[in-house]
Amino acid sequence: MKLGYDITTGKNWTLTSWVSNDIPSSGAFTMSWEPIEETSQRLMIRRRGKPYWTSGNLNNQVFQYMVALNAPSSKSRYHLTSVYNNETRYFSYDGNNSATPMWILTEKGQITDIDNSFWTPEFCYGYDSSNGCVESSLPQCRRVSDNFSKMNGDFANDMTRNAIDEDTNLSISDCFVECWKDCSCVGFSSSIINGTGCVIWTGSNNFLVNPRDNSTSKYVINHNPIRSVNKTEKSKNSVWILNGIAILLIFLCFGFFFYIKKIKDSRKEYERRKRDEYFVDLTTSESFKDVHQVETNGRKGNYLLLFSFSAIMAATDDFSVENKLGQGGFGPVYKGQLSDGRKIAIKRLSRTSCQGLVEFKNELVLIAKLQHTNLVRVLGCCIHGEEKMLIYEYMPNKSLDFFLFDENKKGQLDWPKRFDIIEGIAQGLLYLHKYSRMRVIHRDLKASNILLDETMNPKISDFGMARMFKHNETEATTKRVVGTYGYMSPEYAMEGTFSIKSDIFSFGVLILEIVSGRRNSSFVHLDRTFNLIGYAWEKWQLGDALDLKDPKLGNTFVLKQFLRVVHIALLCVQESATDRPTTYDMISMLLNDATPLPMPNRPAFAIGRVESRSNFGETKAKDCSVNNMTITVVEGR
Repeated sequence: MKLGYDITTGKNWTLTSWVSNDIPSSGAFTMSWEPIEETSQRLMIRRRGKPYWTSGNLNNQVFQYMVALNAPSSKSRYHLTSVYNNETRYFSYDGNNSATPMWILTEKGQITDIDNSFWTPEFCYGYDSSNGCVESSLPQCRRVSDNFSKMNGDFANDMTRNAIDEDTNLSISDCFVECWKDCSCVGFSSSIINGTGCVIWTGSNNFLVNPRDNSTSKYVINHNPIRSVNKTEKSKNSVWILNGIAILLIFLCFGFFFYIKKIKDSRKEYERRKRDEYFVDLTTSESFKDVHQVETNGRKGNYLLLFSFSAIMAATDDFSVENKLGQGGFGPVYKGQLSDGRKIAIKRLSRTSCQGLVEFKNELVLIAKLQHTNLVRVLGCCIHGEEKMLIYEYMPNKSLDFFLFDENKKGQLDWPKRFDIIEGIAQGLLYLHKYSRMRVIHRDLKASNILLDETMNPKISDFGMARMFKHNETEATTKRVVGTYGYMSPEYAMEGTFSIKSDIFSFGVLILEIVSGRRNSSFVHLDRTFNLIGYAWEKWQLGDALDLKDPKLGNTFVLKQFLRVVHIALLCVQESATDRPTTYDMISMLLNDATPLPMPNRPAFAIGRVESRSNFGETKAKDCSVNNMTITVVEGR
């Protein structure tokens, strides 16, 4: 096994959990090897993209927070190895004494082996980092000593209620997170026999343990229980005690209803205050205030609109499945129709999204300042409690990838239409890089972020990852690399350095996808490790660039124009950022046939044939074991 990455190829090895022990689809947890420097190397488990647990540094075959693995019985079974050089940085292990070396990342985010020896905690509560858990803020209602215990039995009090969610994409860790942050939750379990879905119990935590109960085990919250008052036996000659109890019960009932009403009122006030504070933060920022104002009094004009949650619910028919347009890393997108007949698109930020308030505010503030025919227009936003939504103009033809990578739909994109789309995207980039008030680097340019209107005019969307520059600034460096692998320039993916040349690289990849009708990641060979960039480079060198043509183009394409577009794409994906053309030069090359084109240098991430030599000449490398027996590799779906 190997965890880490190859710097020269960009290949990354990670381990992903299943949704449950019975469902072999991608779960909530991912484990990776994250060497900061040669002396600081560690394992990191992320839950839906956010740091969850770390092993601590690996020193002399010992991880700081994997105590069970460090025990003599386990330590003698495994030999741990780490490599840190200019080409590869990875961690691996093998078994000693004929042990079977198998590490498993469970649906709870635990690391175990074939003998079910768990080396990490069952759940990370956020308050104890001594076991490797990453610290996080505690819900106001939870204490440092609170935790969950797995029990058989049932809740005995009628005040306990349960809610069931049979979503098969939910693992037991999702149930834990939902219950932990809900102050009224007292227990949880999986809702389906295969270990997916959630049942959440709220109310009283009076739990009756029954070891013989064969029903699904439940995780029950442990904290100092409220002692129940045992009624003493009635004394026939103590009537005054009964009268006192009756009066006390009356006061308790009034107090209880008053308390419930106060809790509801305070919750509503908290949600209103939180919503108001967030909008004040948005509308008082200089970059937002000097361009648009939030519409709050019903006036119409050139304003960014503030939509009520009830209006969005009505427009989307309560977010019905029929109105769902798609799903991204940020969350789902829905189609809606307002009461005045206008059609809109609603991007609903998911609670589990890796994008948060920063990206939400970034996109809202940024797009409000940008006005161009090839940029999607934002109409406003809606914030309701934990709900955060962006409202856009509706694009009836969805996104470019909807047509481009579908064998039945790509025929609708003939060559003139594809060239118009390439030109439109280029014009949008030119506006972002040169003519907008602030220079904008998109950082996530790809086919799914290009929307198409009713005339198939392209519009660049999704500015959550974008960064603004002053016009005298040329590049910046970040420790938080965001975007999509395959479209990232090498200097950004490896070093975190980004500039307008980073967007130019992404645009070059996008051009190759548009002319070929294939994804950059769709080229997989046993004897060649090409992606689309490497394939295009080889064909160009051999003089066979026409082989890149999408067969669906038929005879609609212009040969000279097609070859020129491929040539420009290869100039855009060159390994060195300084070799790539500027946005202005790239458009000049695209639209002016008289503009001479320089010869492209070797592109980034282009890897040639993998060959081996023998005494009998040159032969292609084969995959075989040392004794020429067949190798069978079993992988989860």
